[in-house]
Amino acid sequence: MTIIRQITDEIEKIDGVKLLDVDPGKATNRTVVTFIGHPTAVTEAAFQAIKKASELIDMSSHHGEHPRMGATDVCPLIPISGISMEETAKFAHELGKRVGNELGIPVYMYESAATSTERQNLATIRADEYEGLPAKLKDPKWYPDYGTNTFNKKSGATVIGARDFLVAYNVNLNTTSVRRANSVAFDVRENGRVKTDEKGKNVLDENGE
Repeated sequence: MTIIRQITDEIEKIDGVKLLDVDPGKATNRTVVTFIGHPTAVTEAAFQAIKKASELIDMSSHHGEHPRMGATDVCPLIPISGISMEETAKFAHELGKRVGNELGIPVYMYESAATSTERQNLATIRADEYEGLPAKLKDPKWYPDYGTNTFNKKSGATVIGARDFLVAYNVNLNTTSVRRANSVAFDVRENGRVKTDEKGKNVLDENGE
């Protein structure tokens, strides 16, 4: 918790930002931090948190049950009131550019801030995780949106974006089969995902979701 506290301290230093929740996961070795505030202040707090995480966390020795690719794995900006998704995406790009330029961390943009339809899905970007980054960064199709395509061994890469609220919950399955559990999880996730047509407009999937 010492490392986590040092990171959240950076967030609480920023005027106009309120830290709402810190949720560390022992098995996943992954912490979810939630904070709100004025867009400019939130963006600054996010940068300072990413910077502190890059100083304290060494991905070359990190292990956990959750997929990950960086010390700050993913940083979504979420519009709550008085701001559109398009405006939120602009703040996300400002943050991504700063992280890439000032911290030397490869940055991929996702969801409403994605630079292509292939990069909208977080799971697609995070495929092969941290261990696969050296090869991924050299693939022209996967050059980062911001920052260098040189592998950052300590910090990995970060995914930054703009999206709506995400509701997450745990479901216990009566099975010992990891393959079956993964299959169920995949089906649930994909059936609840918003689909897009060739023009990038949201459409209903065949299940009406």
